[in-house]
Amino acid sequence: MSPSRFGVMATTVLVFSLWAWPDAAQQGSAAPQGGAAVAAPQVGRQGGRGGRGAATRVRPRKVVLAWADTRNGISQHDSTSHALSVIEQMGYETGAYDTFIRTDSHIIANEPQTTTGARASGGPSLAMADAIFFMGHREVALDEKQKTELAAYVRSGKGFVAAHVGLTAFESWPEWGELIGARYDGHPWGGTNVGTVINEDPSFPATKHFPPTFQLRDEFYQAKDGGRSTFRVLLRLDISSMPPHAELRNKDYPLAWAKMYGKGRVFYSSLGHATEMWDNRDVRQMYFEALKWALGMTDGDANPRPAPNTN
Repeated sequence: MSPSRFGVMATTVLVFSLWAWPDAAQQGSAAPQGGAAVAAPQVGRQGGRGGRGAATRVRPRKVVLAWADTRNGISQHDSTSHALSVIEQMGYETGAYDTFIRTDSHIIANEPQTTTGARASGGPSLAMADAIFFMGHREVALDEKQKTELAAYVRSGKGFVAAHVGLTAFESWPEWGELIGARYDGHPWGGTNVGTVINEDPSFPATKHFPPTFQLRDEFYQAKDGGRSTFRVLLRLDISSMPPHAELRNKDYPLAWAKMYGKGRVFYSSLGHATEMWDNRDVRQMYFEALKWALGMTDGDANPRPAPNTN
């Protein structure tokens, strides 16, 4: 191969890498609190996935369970598969965490289980994970033992990040609303309108890269049974930017928030209905930084506070 041809190929690879994960250069090597810098991804994922004894293996990186059981969803979201792949890609390319993707709910147990619920000799479980990324839909299939173990997992100090449809989950489980911070109350405008989003907390790791206000076209979920007394609002929809709608019931319309559940760090955002939202650089960075915060790699204030004075 001629030197000139080799140079063209190298430049192409570099440009593609920067396009695929434009924020990687900004992130550097993230370090857990009180620990050494996270190792860069290794060829073959050494010390990584699966196998007997996985629950007790010392891992070089944090572990995220990407869990998206949508079997009982009324409307299946095309974005779910892409969202899971984006979460895995960001962890892999930055070296911040390893991701285990599952779309069944047997992953939510202290002991590894197969997809039939039988005991497994190893593999992903609550015991080996540092945080959960959740995009399940409606009545997710967890039995009472699993619900108890999930709630205890987060209360003990583990992280929990939920996106979009996660707010619709577990309508029949009272503690879910306390864990995530609120409940789903419809989406008055569907996904057809462009809305103005207000960044209420530019100091929080997941939202500091956003400008004070910005516009997005997405399906903005309305929340109920929670609010500023239970979580810290990070982003909210500017209702004055939207057309009137009979189903609007919450004029203080949060789109992203952070809270504590026991010792666990919890983050939720409504953003991510459309598949293309997961290719939006700012939305990707929001979820990446939210996971880092939930994993304890960065700090951010999750204490509730009143609405800002807009007079």
